[in-house]
Parts: sequence; structure tokens; C-alpha cells
Amino acid sequence: MSWGFLRHLLSGVNKYSTGIGRIWVAVLFVFRLLVYVVAAENIWKYEHDEFECNIQQPGCENVCFDHFFPVSHIRLWALQLIMVSTPSLLVVFHVAYRENREKRHNQKLYKSPGEIDGGLLCTYLISLILKTGFEIVFLVLFYKLYNGFKVPHLVKCDVRPCPNTVDCYISKPTEKMIFLYFLVATSCLCVVLNLGELSYLIFKYCIKCYLKKYIKKHQ
Repeated sequence: MSWGFLRHLLSGVNKYSTGIGRIWVAVLFVFRLLVYVVAAENIWKYEHDEFECNIQQPGCENVCFDHFFPVSHIRLWALQLIMVSTPSLLVVFHVAYRENREKRHNQKLYKSPGEIDGGLLCTYLISLILKTGFEIVFLVLFYKLYNGFKVPHLVKCDVRPCPNTVDCYISKPTEKMIFLYFLVATSCLCVVLNLGELSYLIFKYCIKCYLKKYIKKHQ
């Protein structure tokens, strides 16, 4: 999979982000996207081929693998990276709308098209809420699909067409579990950063509104 479009998107959004937002972009790009591309993708590359059960019953191994891993960790992680990045497109589109509007009217309508204020502030806050929501949804999804954030060494399967309970072994479980913990930790860090940026922007807006009212009152 080519991740160039995502890197281009994150680079574009970085121009309009706050300091906390730039940290979020750095965490997403360095600690999640690069780790996924460089290391994690190779670890899960042959997960189905390396999944072994102590039985030769035709179809049993495939059914057991599908039962315990309905969705591949790595594909779900890739989907998570895409989903938490796409709300940033809202900010890019809004800035592009402002710039096109200024070109159509051939005059300066905004102090800076990329400055976070007015309608762009609402768009930015919505993107933060969506990113936080996607992070939490995927964390819950990981937990529900795999019965916790763990990769067992051995799983017991009694799903048809297996004639009885069989033992199935997962390849490189310790290595996979380390990367899974890393995934969860970076997701939680991104949630904290998003909530921190959301609180900062709301607080800044409230202070700005209060100062405007205070100045008007004393004029």
C-alpha cells in the first residue's frame, strides 16, 4: 500500500495546526505510520500461513483462523490510520474555500485564510472531535474483536468442521503483542493530544470573547 497521499495530507494540515496539533501530526507520522510501514506490516505479512493447528482435517485450520482473527490486526490498524487522518481534510477544504472566495471577489476577506477563527475554528473543532471519536471506536473494536489487547501463544478451537477441540498456535505472539501494546499506547496518546488541543482552542475562544465584551463594556 502507498502511504504518500496520507503523508501529503498531514504535511498540508500541519500549516494550519496549533502547537499541540503539530505534535499530533508528528506522533501519527513517526510513531504510527512509519512503524506500520517499516516494521509492523512485515510481522503480520504471513500470519495465515504461519497459523498452525495440530490436526489435518480439511478446512479446520482456515475456520479456526477466521474465528479467532475475523479481521487482521494490521489491516484494522491501517484502516484506523486512514480514518483518524481523513477528518483533517475538512480543515484543508475550508482553507481552500476561503482562498478561492478571496480570488473570486478579488479582495482581502480574511486576515489570513489559514488562521483558525470564525467558521474555520468550528471546522477545526469538528475535525478534532471526529479524530478522537475514531480513535476511541477503533480501540473498543480491537478490544472486542480480540477479547482484550493480547496475542495468545495457544488458542483452542472447536468450530466445525473440526471433529473435536484442537490446539492452534500463533506465530511470533510476543513480537505481535509488543506492537499491539505500542499501537494502543500511541492511540491513547493521540486521544490525549486531541482532547488537549480541543480544550485549548475552546478556552482560547472563551477568553477572546470575554475580552471583547470587557473592552466593549468599558468603552
